[in-house]
Amino acid sequence: MSVLFGRWNVDGQAVTQEYEETVAKLLTPYGPDGAAAYAEGPILIRYHAFDTTRPSHSEDQPHTLPSGVILTWDGRLDNREELTRRLGNGRAVARSDISIVAETYERYGLACLPDLIGDWALSVWNPFDRSVLLARDFVGTRPLFYSRRAKCVAWSSVLDPLLTLSGDSLKLDEEYLAGWLSSYPAAHLTPYVEIYSVPPASYVLLQEKTTIVREYWRLNPSKKIRYTSDQEYEEHFRSVLTESVRRRLCSAGPILAELSGGMDSSSIVCVADRLIAAGASNARRLHTVSYFDDTETTWDERPYVTRLEEQRGCAGAHIDVGRDQTLPGEYPRSPLSASPRSTVRLTAAFTKLTARLAAAGSRVILSGIGGDEVLGGVITPIPELADLLTGGHFLRLAKQGFAWALAQKKPLHHVLRDTLRPFLPFGPGSDTPYQPAPWLESAFVKRHYQALGGYPSRLKVLGVSPSFQANVQALDALRRQIGCTNSPNAFYEKRFPYLDRDLWELVSAIPREQLVRPGERRSLMRRALNGIVPDEIRNRKRKAFVARGPMAALSIDWAALNQLSEHMLSSSLGVVNSCAFQNVLARARAGMELSAIPILRTLEIEYWLRHLHEQTVCRISDFERWLRPNKYPVPVGLVSES
Repeated sequence: MSVLFGRWNVDGQAVTQEYEETVAKLLTPYGPDGAAAYAEGPILIRYHAFDTTRPSHSEDQPHTLPSGVILTWDGRLDNREELTRRLGNGRAVARSDISIVAETYERYGLACLPDLIGDWALSVWNPFDRSVLLARDFVGTRPLFYSRRAKCVAWSSVLDPLLTLSGDSLKLDEEYLAGWLSSYPAAHLTPYVEIYSVPPASYVLLQEKTTIVREYWRLNPSKKIRYTSDQEYEEHFRSVLTESVRRRLCSAGPILAELSGGMDSSSIVCVADRLIAAGASNARRLHTVSYFDDTETTWDERPYVTRLEEQRGCAGAHIDVGRDQTLPGEYPRSPLSASPRSTVRLTAAFTKLTARLAAAGSRVILSGIGGDEVLGGVITPIPELADLLTGGHFLRLAKQGFAWALAQKKPLHHVLRDTLRPFLPFGPGSDTPYQPAPWLESAFVKRHYQALGGYPSRLKVLGVSPSFQANVQALDALRRQIGCTNSPNAFYEKRFPYLDRDLWELVSAIPREQLVRPGERRSLMRRALNGIVPDEIRNRKRKAFVARGPMAALSIDWAALNQLSEHMLSSSLGVVNSCAFQNVLARARAGMELSAIPILRTLEIEYWLRHLHEQTVCRISDFERWLRPNKYPVPVGLVSES
């Protein structure tokens, strides 16, 4: 992903040459394919390129319109041909994405944002009304952050410069930490109180004295698609999925696809192979990469990966992660790790992946993230039965409820109880499946129960259907996940065929019973891909395994972890009860069955806080309040030196 950056001194002071040079130095590692800048008095706009498509090589950025408005764009425009026809100006194949986007914006202004289909982030400086417009695609696949202070506005697709060049002490955002400790934080949050992320499907308009944040697109609850036969639904789904994969095969070089042996990744590979064989994509080769850990007795993906490789007629790269089981630790991606995810240790598996990318000459990885959420990977009758309940279809509710009760081997009244539960209030003490980690401080849990619970929301009886509400909730959860895990990386760009807008619009418009049926998860997907995906994979049960490696690593690193748990920064900040966490670590070392994810998330937060505390390039007010310099012991080998 390319990097966008800008600074506007609203007080009129010129941006200094020293500041511009510092920004360029910070951003150069993210954009190896060249950089350009626009600097005029109080305005600095920079673009650092990471080219992944053929049109991107010819982009001229920052891009100046005839009117004098300046745009920067990081993205892949999927409906290039449609927009070019609408503009009536030349062939799309001969134009760069930024030129099409710029002309569309020049003609339609803000109204063009819903028409930009693809993965993208956009910034627009308007010198006439003195404003900055920032916008992102519907799911937020491309990061874009901004901060507003008394004398300046700044924006960037990486956090580093906003953090290190703020000039003021920053405060950590407790809600972000709470979200990270459970699922993922809200999509508009960053780890810092005064730095924000542009929300997905939204734009931010920054003017001299005001900031406006508005949504420009959302799923349409009034759109309904009804056919008379299953075959018509299957054909429509197959067409939309094929187009989604085709869009993401747009690349200047070979593409690498993650292949786990599950239905999501296997479907992407199979559809991509058909497109490439038919000459319907400009990609000529698709490589695969699969991860294995033969020490995990419940991780049985190898037979399914082998079956698909047999169908393809070639083997992919196999990376053994079993020898690489380590706890979260010291991988600062840059001198400053601005977020918890950037402190992930540089593992041998990651090194092998980047080597494979380099050997293939690829900068693009296809990922199956989102398939479970959009296509019914988790078999549940609740959305369908809730639709029947709120629609007053009680006879059908009883019939379908009985069918689901038989399929799930549960009493009918339990199925109906589970259907009613999402309509009821929730919160501390309510009947919800969420239980906060026992080592979190009670006051912290009380302040951030929503974030710690994954931002749950009640289903509403009136208004749009419960199944549509469930789709909106699933999309929100994916936006939060992508916002934390899809940060800029100097090695590759990730693309997500199941996070396609047309696919989500289709799934939200068809009856829920097409997606999931009693005893039949992913019903529509399995039917539509018959003859495309091998039957062994198409008909396999839901893949699931218990990862024992991270818990085993607790015993290996016990001495260091024990020292860490005695003096925790997160405890000083009122987040973690260090004594309770130390007890949990001792239980894990003793071999007791515990959930690994909350423990690992807590360690990620702790390592990251320690890394921030050790840095001299930024000031965090929380540390100044709680700690004296060099008071805090940092175990050798746990946090890397900057």
